Amino acid sequence: MIINGSGSYPGGRYDKISIRGEGTIVNNVECSVFNVYGTSEAVENVKAGLVKIFGETEVKGNIEAEETTVMGTMIVGSNAQMKKIKVFGLLEVGERLVGDQATIKGSIAVNGDVEYETFDSRGGFEIKGLLSADTIKIVSSYGESFAEEIGGGKITVKRGVWLIPFTNISLSKKEGFLTTKVIEGDDISLENTKADIVRGNKVRIGPGCQIGLVEYRENMTQHPGATIKTKTKI
Repeated sequence: MIINGSGSYPGGRYDKISIRGEGTIVNNVECSVFNVYGTSEAVENVKAGLVKIFGETEVKGNIEAEETTVMGTMIVGSNAQMKKIKVFGLLEVGERLVGDQATIKGSIAVNGDVEYETFDSRGGFEIKGLLSADTIKIVSSYGESFAEEIGGGKITVKRGVWLIPFTNISLSKKEGFLTTKVIEGDDISLENTKADIVRGNKVRIGPGCQIGLVEYRENMTQHPGATIKTKTKI
């Protein structure tokens, strides 16, 4: 299916779908490749192998994809099962976002839980549920990221600087910040993080942190530039 103009089109099974104009797919659709360079809307569900969004697309139902790249804007009304995803633009999900590997260099907004094996964010996010992954790496370069709770094996939060490409000039004088209620994991290392509770085996509270309670099993270190109200070995 190749859409260069505008109009409504039926769903069904396709090999490749390419939308360069403005197209609406009115039924469930399944395809190996789903590329959007213009504007598209899927009224029901989408199942695809490779998804690339350079323009704007909205899936009102669920989406299931093997590999997804979002350079523009993508809005999913319900659940998104995306095994491997890279976000350079904006992704909004109405319910849950799940998969294997997530790389966030733009921003995501999810109303439910986010579950991945590896979650690597150098952009920003707002997650109203639980962010869980075996390995979580967050570099807070600009703005504020939020998750209701964070859980995983190895959790690393670093403060970063948002630079103009190919230069050492910072685009923002204000560093990024992570805010959450609970962080729980095996190996936790935090910078520029505000949390009510941090619970883990090995815990490092670095500069710029504001923590209410730290509970640790093996060891804990605290940077002089961090604030902890209460710390307890359990």
